[in-house]
Amino acid sequence: MTIPPELMVIGIIIGLFVLIFGTRLRIEIIALIVLVTVTLTGLVSPEDAISGFGSSVVLTLLGLFVITSALEKTGVVQWIANQLNNVGQGSEVKLIILFMATGALLSLIMNNVAAGAVLLPAAVRVARQSNISVSKLLMPMSFGTLVGGMATYLTTANILMSELLISRDFQGLNMLDFLPVGGVIVIAGIAYMLLIGRHLLPQARESDDTSGEIDLKEMYQLQKQQWHVIVGNQSVLANKTIRDSQINAKLGLTIAAIWRRNETITIPKSDQVLQAGDELLIIGREDRLQELLKWDTILLNTIRPRRQNIPIEPIEIMIAPRSEAEGRTLSQMALNREVGLLALALWRDGQSFTTGVRNIPLEVGDAVLVIGQSSDIEDLSNNPDYILPAGQYTNRSTNYRKAPHAIVITLTVLALAILNIVSLPIAMIAGAVSIVLVGCLSMEQFYEAISWRVIFLVAGMLPLSFAITDSGLADRIGGFFVMALADANPLILVAGMIILTMAVVQIIGGQVSALLVGPIAINAALQFGVDPRAMSVAVAMSCSMAFLTPIAHPVNILMMGPGNYRFGDFTKVGIGMTLVTTLAMLAGLHWLWGV
Repeated sequence: MTIPPELMVIGIIIGLFVLIFGTRLRIEIIALIVLVTVTLTGLVSPEDAISGFGSSVVLTLLGLFVITSALEKTGVVQWIANQLNNVGQGSEVKLIILFMATGALLSLIMNNVAAGAVLLPAAVRVARQSNISVSKLLMPMSFGTLVGGMATYLTTANILMSELLISRDFQGLNMLDFLPVGGVIVIAGIAYMLLIGRHLLPQARESDDTSGEIDLKEMYQLQKQQWHVIVGNQSVLANKTIRDSQINAKLGLTIAAIWRRNETITIPKSDQVLQAGDELLIIGREDRLQELLKWDTILLNTIRPRRQNIPIEPIEIMIAPRSEAEGRTLSQMALNREVGLLALALWRDGQSFTTGVRNIPLEVGDAVLVIGQSSDIEDLSNNPDYILPAGQYTNRSTNYRKAPHAIVITLTVLALAILNIVSLPIAMIAGAVSIVLVGCLSMEQFYEAISWRVIFLVAGMLPLSFAITDSGLADRIGGFFVMALADANPLILVAGMIILTMAVVQIIGGQVSALLVGPIAINAALQFGVDPRAMSVAVAMSCSMAFLTPIAHPVNILMMGPGNYRFGDFTKVGIGMTLVTTLAMLAGLHWLWGV
């Protein structure tokens, strides 16, 4: 029996969700599986299946990644963040406007997550200097980057919707198609946060410190999980290296320091031999400590003053977006005793973990508390895999001399695209090439700048969008919407698509949502007599409406740890933000697009 194409597409979409939520496969691998599946089932031709790799979307994204990286590497974006430090101290209202507006402005020309990552340390510093809880700034800043992404063509979902229009022989979207409606949304979003949203933001919690500096040891509850023990004469630890003692592998406990007579050994290496009589500083849960005491170790009740605390002040680092550390454990990385760094605790979703930290797979936005020498910590500031929220260290590899070149190239590319002198993909590629030619980036940095994960995700998933249209599924689902809303105002149809897209975004993110909902929305618009370009703008912008949960967008995840947010905090503030954004979008589409 022949399976109808529509049912095959539905089956592939179901399989897509199963792979996303039921396996540990990376999303770009899942996208390539989808590409192969829609080709082998005959839903799209082999030529269409691989067309995504040479599409205008991919070319635009390649250039965008390189130009954005150049703005970061040459210190342009950091200069903006530094200016916020200089002028930012003040009232809560002033700072919310400042960071939301700056986040939105940066998102016009760079990735939302990159904008949030650059502004994060500045927001933390300014909040502490102004004696304001960090939680009052980071969520508004995150939302600012999201609404800013709605106002520009240079957001992945927006570029994808333009590509879907072109694939249906309609005129694509351009830089100015998003800015007017997006500008209305940005203004409405800032107004909501000032009038209502900021009152819903969490007050300073127990682990917050608005006096100027956060006590990280208190925040991570190290004082409650910090123990001093003496290695007994008959202890299984005696005369063994830390590695061979299995104290971490079996109990998940961390030895942070060793006191031996008049000697202090800080961040002891794995091959450090423990001796009877050594006094150990142990980090971990009390129940695991009780197991350790069975190994003939003695818990000290009275500690000499000089031995009460960790000998070196810890510092907090975060796992950056697109970090190679994502999915790996600390034990698998060069972030350990062997390079002079020691992870004491991990912060995730408002909770501190001190036991078995080295064996927990890391996620974007995780904060890790480490101790180490200043030179070792400073080296991390040059590593794009990590963010130092406190901002004590500056990136030494910034090439400030090339900043004017990066600015001129960026402005030239934007001018060429806005004036439609050349197509945006060509302008972006030309800009990326120019970035290398003038020395803003080396070829190695050129390749590092490209988020290959996004490239493969977009190129792999694009054929599924073609299949949704070619199989007739988009027509059928669009017809259901038209029948249900036959006598309704066109704005009701647009609102329905906005809500549908926004709901899908909370589950699978904006890029995949655009590819799944986009074909359906365009077909529904055609059947209802609505301008498909206006509908595409609505769906594209809705892909940035990731306000309800922290997992809906990486920039939200990035703010969780430093802001000490809980999952429900985003929902509490995000419901109103979603409503205001939807109403502002509908008003803008009505006034400016005639919907």
